[in-house]
Amino acid sequence: MIFMKSLWADESGASAAEYALILAIVGTGIALAAWNLGGAIKNSMGSATNCIAKVGTGNSPGANC
Repeated sequence: MIFMKSLWADESGASAAEYALILAIVGTGIALAAWNLGGAIKNSMGSATNCIAKVGTGNSPGANC
């Protein structure tokens, strides 16, 4: 019975659960930031590719290049 009471009063698991929750929130934020950054890099690379292709064909690159 004493063992059960000591388990009930033990709060060390609460700290681990709190750390896991913080880790999940921070991890989600990093994943979302990486996803958005990847999209921005993809768009920038696409624009650069188009500008290079226009210059390579002898056409004017335009205002966006």
